[in-house]
Amino acid sequence: MVPASYDKVYAVLRDLRTYPAWWPEVKSVLPVNEDRAVVLIMGVLPYSLEFLMEREIDDPQSGILRAGLSGDLEGFSSWAVKPSDECCDLIYDQEVVVTKKLVRALAPVARPVLRLNHSFMMVRGERGLRSYLASSSG
Repeated sequence: MVPASYDKVYAVLRDLRTYPAWWPEVKSVLPVNEDRAVVLIMGVLPYSLEFLMEREIDDPQSGILRAGLSGDLEGFSSWAVKPSDECCDLIYDQEVVVTKKLVRALAPVARPVLRLNHSFMMVRGERGLRSYLASSSG
């Protein structure tokens, strides 16, 4: 749950250009057009992943945002934003396959470390979003 209005939360999550400002592991977002952007992420491990995000669902009525991913990650990521009084419940869902050769080669022996890296990234994303929403006006 984040203590911010539905409209504010939805607008921030919808605008990929804001992600590097609040999610430390999102290093850059290069818009291609209104519905597509090239995203570069890097956790604490010394590798980065670059992928194209393409908007598939943008439905403010239901609070659903979903993007297809292609490149070093293949699959989708989505947000479900649900208003709750003056807060919002958020559900982040992701179904991806890592296609980057280095990561795939290391996965059989490094899976626990890779999962820890991902968990750390998600925790920092949540903290960053909370802080960004608290400090931004509107």
